[in-house]
Parts: sequence; structure tokens; C-alpha cells
Amino acid sequence: MMPPAFRAEGPKTHRVAHRPKRSLGQNFLHDQGTAWKIADALEACSGHRVLEIGPGRGALTCRLLESGCDLYALEKDGVLAGELKKRWPEFSVTVADALRFNWTKLDGPWRIIGNLPYNVASPIIWDLVADVPRLERGVFMVQKEVAQRLAAAPGSRSYGALSVWVQSHVQVRGLFTVGPQVFHPRPKVDSAVVRLTTLAPKERLQHSDPLRRLLPLCFQQRRKQLKTILRPLWGDHLDQWFQDQALRPESRPEELSPCRFQLLANLVFPSY
Repeated sequence: MMPPAFRAEGPKTHRVAHRPKRSLGQNFLHDQGTAWKIADALEACSGHRVLEIGPGRGALTCRLLESGCDLYALEKDGVLAGELKKRWPEFSVTVADALRFNWTKLDGPWRIIGNLPYNVASPIIWDLVADVPRLERGVFMVQKEVAQRLAAAPGSRSYGALSVWVQSHVQVRGLFTVGPQVFHPRPKVDSAVVRLTTLAPKERLQHSDPLRRLLPLCFQQRRKQLKTILRPLWGDHLDQWFQDQALRPESRPEELSPCRFQLLANLVFPSY
């Protein structure tokens, strides 16, 4: 569980001065209109507990604090964390790496937001959608290519293990594209904002281990037919399943929906 909630002071006018660190993938958002648009997509208000990942210079933080939510933050850069605490003395900022954070600690309902560094966005989202016990909503700015993968439909070029895993836990909606000009330093690619909304309990993946094991097995060989990929595990039960699902054993991984992947995973790895 995160520390007790604090109400931070109103936003100050000065900005945090900090040289971006390439080693941390820092590209600071400096356009207020874009920042407010991202923060407002979370639809946070009084009574909501919100966790911001990587607040950086506080571009989203200002708007989130104005909403009246109980706001917390994880910031890997200790210097930035210290500057944010000076700016908002009662704002709870934890110096931590989101890649190593224990998401199961977030008991109760949470909304999570962040402008995620391109090189860590996928693993962070992979972990938190599965491990946050009661994730209500997430809003993230990521590399446009990652956003496309998160929202990809079966059969598309962007559809892969990340698509299946995330869509087995949440509904993904792409919101808007963000160009390089709103960042310092400017990245070489476009970004995009996505909103994740937790699926209803009956639709959400309940036992993740079988799917966690099946996805790399399939998508590391995505050009091969499923019957070839699963040959060591093949049997009459799989012949029957493909027939019941009106699928050809010659189908390739990108042809299966997240729901069908879950069914197949439980059949292939029933003891997990």
C-alpha cells in the first residue's frame, strides 16, 4: 500500500530545471495544452487514488493536482524527485524504478498515468495490467508503434504477444497522436496516448500463467503454423479444439483472438 494521501499545495509557477538524461530515456513534455489533454483523459477527481509514473518536471502533475485526486508518484531520478518535493512539499513522491515496482502493493482501486520512456513502456504496461489488483483506468503516452501494438486487432501486422496479453486484462483505446515538437529534447518518432480500462471480472484473464507461457512460444515463431509450433504438445485434444473453434491447425498465431489464446493456453498447459 502506498503512503497515506496528502493534499498538495496549488501548482507553482516556476519550472523544474533539469538536464534530460539519455540513460533514463528522458524526453520532457513542455506543451501545457498537450499535458492537460493527457491528464484529463484519466478523468480523475476527488476520491480517486492516482499514481503517476515518472512525473519528470511535473507537466501532468499540475493538472492532476487541480483535479483534487489523491496523487502519488514513482520517479526513478532522485534529483527530479527532490525538485518535485520542493515544488509541492506535501506531494508524495517515491524514488523507485517502475520496472521493479511491486504492483501487487496497490490495494484498493487505482488510476495510473504516465508519459513512459520508450524503452520501458511495454514491460511496465505488461506488468501493471496483470498485477495491480484493482486497476480502474490507465492513461499512458508511449511511442506510436507501441500504442499500435497495444490496440492491434487479430490479423494485423502490429498484433502480437503484447496485444494479446494486455487485451486479456483491459480494453485498449487509442486517443491521439503527439508529435516530437512538444518534447525537449525532441524524439525522432511520434508518440501516442492510449487509455486502458479494466475488463469486467468475467471477461478478464483469471489464471495468467498458461497464457504467459504460451505467448512467447507462439510469437517467437509467428510465421510458422500453430500445428508446427505446438507439435511437441499436439494430440487429439488439440485436433478437437481447433475443430470446435472452426480454426485450421495451419493457422498462424496472429489469427487468434485474445479470448481464443486464453482457451488454447489453458488446454496446452492445464497444470499451470
